[in-house]
Amino acid sequence: AWELPKHTFGGAYADFMGRRHFSPDDRPPPRFRDCPDEAFVAQRSREVHDFWHVLFGLPPTVHGELVLKWFELVHTGLPVAAFSALFGPLRLSSKQRKRLYDAHVPWATKQGRACTQSMLSVYYERCFEEDIDGLRKRLGVTVAPPLGTSSPKASSA
Repeated sequence: AWELPKHTFGGAYADFMGRRHFSPDDRPPPRFRDCPDEAFVAQRSREVHDFWHVLFGLPPTVHGELVLKWFELVHTGLPVAAFSALFGPLRLSSKQRKRLYDAHVPWATKQGRACTQSMLSVYYERCFEEDIDGLRKRLGVTVAPPLGTSSPKASSA
């Protein structure tokens, strides 16, 4: 992905990960999953998380993570997304919460319903050479409204 042009999904992903010193191998495997199918869904959810940051144009800040969790909640219905989406805003200032609920939760709700397929089932690794705007169009993805510059940094993505 490092060698791909910035306008490709892979190039944008490599840039996102590199600027933040993130590695896809940093994600720990899911715990407390007795069912292999549940463990697979939990693992894939973790694997695609950073891909979604790139596709939706969301930074790995507390505010950006919460917007992504609202999308995940609407799109997947996974319980962990609900917990984060509902209780995570307590970490924001009142001004940030207002922006989250006025601009970003409505966008995330609409986007979560608008994707043309399950975003968990996309084989993103095969899309690296695709133009990022073309991929967004194909998947029914729109970039999130700007978050502003006052969001605190997330402790981990």
